[in-house]
Amino acid sequence: MTSVDVLSEDAPFDLLFSDEELEAHREHITTFIEDTVEAAGADGAVLGLSGGIDSTLTAFLAVEALGKENLHGLVMPSVANAEDMMSDAEGVAEMLGIEYDVVEIQPIAETFFDTFPEAADDRMAAGNVYVRTRAVLNYFVANHENRIVLGTGNRAEAMTGYFTKYGDQAVDCNPIGNLYKQQVRQLAAHVGVPEELVLQTPSAEMWSGQTDEGELGLTYDALDAILALHVDGPLSKSATVRHLGVTEEQVDRVVSLVEGSAHKRSMPPAPSALDV
Repeated sequence: MTSVDVLSEDAPFDLLFSDEELEAHREHITTFIEDTVEAAGADGAVLGLSGGIDSTLTAFLAVEALGKENLHGLVMPSVANAEDMMSDAEGVAEMLGIEYDVVEIQPIAETFFDTFPEAADDRMAAGNVYVRTRAVLNYFVANHENRIVLGTGNRAEAMTGYFTKYGDQAVDCNPIGNLYKQQVRQLAAHVGVPEELVLQTPSAEMWSGQTDEGELGLTYDALDAILALHVDGPLSKSATVRHLGVTEEQVDRVVSLVEGSAHKRSMPPAPSALDV
């Protein structure tokens, strides 16, 4: 797969790396994983496997950093998960030769729903129960085996708050957290992730039929570009619109997501010190 294959035809901006930069990022991330495990005095890492590109790339890099014997994968399906995604998750574990367990989380989630049935039909609240249940299981296994928990979040998700607070970002580190989604796809292709996984439609699968881009309200390529040039970069809103061919509403949408999710990227606030 060539670098251009990971870009959609209507991508407004190219954020892809050169071959040399790809290798530098690969080495940088694998060293980071290795150093993080060592600094924690841990015996390896636990990783939730979803079958999506973010967890798959993280798994490939973790095996490269730690060895297959030091990564424990957890596949944690619920009724919201598409069967083929869970098959992909198991396929990744088997491809890499890592130990993995399949843990059905629906019975655990149903306990929450039965305890507070008024919220059981709230799609967002119920979806977050699934995500937070996986986080608890990740740490349950990690604590027992003296491992750290690897996160799978990328920069686009972190910046826009597209994650569940105390859920999929309840982790010890985010190895691919500095990469925009475009770059995640490119690095995944570079390290040998199968093409069908690189190009699949991203979904957090908090409920049946959910897609990331449908929830975000724009494509990842447009999101990456607006984040890189306007939020992280120097361009004004009008210059971003002219340069990328996006709408003002799309730029405003991204800025609103970034500003509205600031609390997710910070420690819980406390009152300022009282001088008495």
